[in-house]
Amino acid sequence: MKIKDFVALAIEEDIKDGDHSALACIPYDARGKAKLLVKEEGIIAGIAVAKEIFKAFDESIVFEQVLNDGDFVKHGDIAFYIEGYSQKLLSSERLVLNIMQRMSAIATLTNKFVVEIGDLPTKILDTRKTTPLIRFLEKQAVKIGGGENHRMGLYDMVMLKDNHIDFAGGIENAIIKTKTYLADNNLDLKIEIETRNLLEVEEILFIGGVDRIMLDNFSHEDMRIAVKLIDGNYETEASGGIKLSTVRSYAECGVDYISSGALTHSVHNLDLSLKAVK
Repeated sequence: MKIKDFVALAIEEDIKDGDHSALACIPYDARGKAKLLVKEEGIIAGIAVAKEIFKAFDESIVFEQVLNDGDFVKHGDIAFYIEGYSQKLLSSERLVLNIMQRMSAIATLTNKFVVEIGDLPTKILDTRKTTPLIRFLEKQAVKIGGGENHRMGLYDMVMLKDNHIDFAGGIENAIIKTKTYLADNNLDLKIEIETRNLLEVEEILFIGGVDRIMLDNFSHEDMRIAVKLIDGNYETEASGGIKLSTVRSYAECGVDYISSGALTHSVHNLDLSLKAVK
């Protein structure tokens, strides 16, 4: 989704026929200045998006950037100054704050995951457990925090999960049907398949035809065994309720990737505020 399309939907949701609070007491030609104030320690994210949002409301807005996306911030830091028509600043304020607070929270938590396993080769991935219509922003925040994006949606990677396998009639059927479908439709997509136990890992190794094997809710012992069985012939991904407190123990099992839905579905907004500069 493009920012302008996103802002148009946000205006329809929040403003509709007018921001009557601003229209009632602020002259249409009045201009003002504000600053984005950081009130909590973390990783700032969404500054570039904020600029685009402000510009979508008012092309004449002057944006003075102080910090960059990905910077470590603390209470009292100022991310940017913004100057323009006061009505437009007020109308765009909450949208900017909502986006930046959430993006910063995601970037902050992602960075904690990345730092926790920083000396290991395992990479941190997000999931599709995102907020509808703002996935593109949440996944951008993951990258700002130092993580990597899994597939963006259902369209850019094949992921055969337990239900796909069960509905298809088993692992072999799911893989064969998928490869036939991709060939028939001239699609060049990677195939990842989920496993629930070591027997399924062994079955996939016998069948082949995939790019990555997900080890879902494996014990640490079974995960180490699985990684040894796979022996680098396929990418490996650990998944299933992995938190900051447990991510290192999973990474130490030798997997290539760890995916965690917590990066996007279990964050608490970073405290930010847009304050008028008098």
